[in-house]
Amino acid sequence: MGTKRNRRRIETKTSRTAQYTCICRASSFRERRECYKGSDDIAYNLVPGIIKLILKSSLLCQLCGKYLAPRGIYEYVIARTKYIDSEFCDVLKKRFDQIVIFGAGFDSRAERFDHLNKSTKIFELDAPITQQEKFKAFSRKKINVPENLVFVSIDFNKESLSKKLIEAGFETSRKSMFLMEGVTMYLSSTAIDNTFSFIRHFSEKGSLVIFDYVNAGVLRKENKYHGEKDIFKTVSRAGETWTFALEEGEIESFLGHYGFTLKDHSTALELEKKYFRDLEGKILGKINGTHNIAIGSRRSSTA
Repeated sequence: MGTKRNRRRIETKTSRTAQYTCICRASSFRERRECYKGSDDIAYNLVPGIIKLILKSSLLCQLCGKYLAPRGIYEYVIARTKYIDSEFCDVLKKRFDQIVIFGAGFDSRAERFDHLNKSTKIFELDAPITQQEKFKAFSRKKINVPENLVFVSIDFNKESLSKKLIEAGFETSRKSMFLMEGVTMYLSSTAIDNTFSFIRHFSEKGSLVIFDYVNAGVLRKENKYHGEKDIFKTVSRAGETWTFALEEGEIESFLGHYGFTLKDHSTALELEKKYFRDLEGKILGKINGTHNIAIGSRRSSTA
């Protein structure tokens, strides 16, 4: 979103990364390989018929994943989805007051885990065009939207996050989870600061922020990580170039600046061991090494 080309793309067309994430989750739902198997039946329901035909063939599915996508990104999306699904369910069981999903795309967690939700209000934020496409897709497929789910259209680089959320019913100083999945790398430094400052000022002690981010060396094209060259070219061609990253070892100080302590941090290698290792310790899927996932916990409302 740091160039005119990026702004035109996100303002006029559905996010390609949101579409790709949905297709990956749909493919994972159809997987026969145990480590690759996912649970997002809604994503599978949302994809076009031609995609469903491809996904019904395990061979075609594997070939597409191998040759039409950057190396390891399919595996990364699967691992990230499982990781965040687990945290999302845990927050619902603990009855957090609110969940805010930034750049929600075609996310279906509010619907998939509604049976666990007793009192948590969920806010989904995204660009107007992408959100409108989600409305249409859910309506066509007759997917019920929970009453406690609120949609908020926003341009993160232009509009006031606090104003938009509070107008939508977000309550300040509540125990909340803030989720940014596949978002931070597309924001400007100013938008990052505005977003995390908002989270700092309007969250209660014990609130969580969960997000993934790319290593700064990727923006410098150092080509240090598995699949780095492939993914950088892909996002650039999509008109959704990465603009924000963190240096290795910087995550604790970054979170500390906004009043959070690091609760968990997972690199690609750690995600591989957690989600793609068999009983004999063999890694069955190699994850693209450009990304990391972090969880921060709010120290106090006055920190």
